[in-house]
Amino acid sequence: MTPTLIAGAVLLALLSSAGAQTAPKPAEPATVRANADFGATLPWADKQSFEDARRGFIAGIPGNVIAGTGPAPAWNMAAYDFLSGDAPPTVNPSLWRQAQLNAISGLFKVTDGMYQLRGLDLANMTIVEGKTGLIVIDPLLTAETSRAGLELYYQHRPKRPVVAVIYSHGHADHFGGVKGVTSDEEVAAGKVRIYAPDGFMETAIAENIIAGNAMSRRAAYQFGALLPPGSMGHVDTGLGKALSRGALTLIPPTDVITAKAPEQVIDGVPIEFILAPGSEAPAEMMMYFPQQRVLDTAEVTTQHMHNVYTIRGAEVRDANKWSGYISDVRERYAAKADTLIMSHHWPVYGTAGVDHFLVVQRDLYKFMHDQTVRLLNEGWTPGDIAETLKLPASLEKEWTAHGYYGTLSHNTRAIYQKYLGWYDANPAHLNPLPQSEEAKKQIEYMGGIDAVLAKARADYAKGEYRWVASVMSQAVFADPTNQAARQLAADALEQLGYQAEAGTWRGAYLSGAQELRRGVPKLPPPSTLNADTLKAVNLELFFDFLGVRLNAAKAEGKRLVLNWNFTDTKQQFTMNLENSALTWVEGRLAAKPDAGLTLTRDALNQFLLGRAKLPELMQQGLVKPEGDVRKFGELFAMFDNFTPDFPIVEPLKK
Repeated sequence: MTPTLIAGAVLLALLSSAGAQTAPKPAEPATVRANADFGATLPWADKQSFEDARRGFIAGIPGNVIAGTGPAPAWNMAAYDFLSGDAPPTVNPSLWRQAQLNAISGLFKVTDGMYQLRGLDLANMTIVEGKTGLIVIDPLLTAETSRAGLELYYQHRPKRPVVAVIYSHGHADHFGGVKGVTSDEEVAAGKVRIYAPDGFMETAIAENIIAGNAMSRRAAYQFGALLPPGSMGHVDTGLGKALSRGALTLIPPTDVITAKAPEQVIDGVPIEFILAPGSEAPAEMMMYFPQQRVLDTAEVTTQHMHNVYTIRGAEVRDANKWSGYISDVRERYAAKADTLIMSHHWPVYGTAGVDHFLVVQRDLYKFMHDQTVRLLNEGWTPGDIAETLKLPASLEKEWTAHGYYGTLSHNTRAIYQKYLGWYDANPAHLNPLPQSEEAKKQIEYMGGIDAVLAKARADYAKGEYRWVASVMSQAVFADPTNQAARQLAADALEQLGYQAEAGTWRGAYLSGAQELRRGVPKLPPPSTLNADTLKAVNLELFFDFLGVRLNAAKAEGKRLVLNWNFTDTKQQFTMNLENSALTWVEGRLAAKPDAGLTLTRDALNQFLLGRAKLPELMQQGLVKPEGDVRKFGELFAMFDNFTPDFPIVEPLKK
């Protein structure tokens, strides 16, 4: 998972604006019935997860709140104290159970010499006691929460230094808090080694750059980041409780784990690394600890169905390969593991339990993949597959196969997309009208907005929320100023959110309802590109991102040739603007450029972070210009500045 931080001040401002006309509504009778009927199908007698989640508990964070640098806390598990007793009508009972499990938080002993901090952020932080110090695995999303977790550990265990950090994979909730447990200075001095899988630096930041602004906006929906905690708001993400709010940091690895050297001894602790590239993340690795007989599957397995496609937006993952990694690790390690831990959720205990868990996870992804591909080969469309395909009864009874984060519905659509793309081969769908134009025609064909509203209200009363949400979306896109359509669309989305088993679907439905009632909030730019993460962006990716920002209309008819000469990295680039496309070539400088810059990468970073303007850097001698330096200003004036406050549930203002 790659989360995006949402400023606490924005959340507080949004919540304080709520009035009576924008408040959530209770569950409708149809939702009450739907949740009760769904609850009757669940294996409530199986309570093993609660026993496993509480096992080894030592202590929690005082007050269940971690302070932030501003008025808003970095983490507030106390806000979820409402998660007790049976599920209210406004929450799917299965998701309520998952939310209760994810609320069990604090410091836990896994086995001798191994501890976990759980429920202090979206992910877990694992601490392994070595010969001279501590090995920290996955230091959470922000420095504030990882620091608080380490301090909690020190309150109950000997205070020994951190000597190694392991990033299991390149999603921010597994490395962003690294500066809460160590520092650049300690790593530079050789006091701390940082280990990561092959390809980590190439992929950790990349997916957040090119399409990062859109992902940031969509992530707020997926994680319900702007929803207030409560039984009518945010209860859980499925993967963990919520996103922490604080400093996202990164220190590059000192040691890269490759397939050639998968076995390491770190501070006296033998670790067998199992690389799993292209599973849940492009670069990911699992770990086996033979002395402790513990298997750490990172995020390749979780206590639910994960995302083959994450609805915040990302490349589709390979469910077949994913299943294969689980199958392989089961064959190699299940019989040798007394405990299985993960980067999220609670452990699995006992060799038999570990084996059974891995079998369920293996077969879950294999079933989704094979059955989707079977049906698409028989001519089924994505919607037909998503609506019809059901898990077999043997998997349905397993809590760990339930879709709290991924869903069978959107995962099967993703598998279809992986093989056949977005087009379902029906020529009528090849070049449809733009959404707003199509919406206006559909509303017109249905007899006009008043007739549509009357029919939709009748269907809403019958509990047909999926259809009402769909047709009211058309109405809003046809006329976003129609308050009756907006309110009914919000009401339908809200009921769907109350019924959703997936935390991600609940977050999306309720976020959409909130914005239809209150409007789009003003959000700050994504905070994933900061001083630490910028260092991980290679120059090739940086120049590609500049091309993405180029406004074609502003560049129409213009031609520029610019040289970039980096003295510290020994890299040279020729950049060419022509035909409203920005291209570059590495390894050469143009003989007759319009302008050029000789500089260091650090000088570029200062400019990008807004710490210094180009003339200031030139005055300091950190940037040396060639030719007409104003040409760089002309180019920069053609770039768009992205902000994550574009509309989702209503038309984009073009």
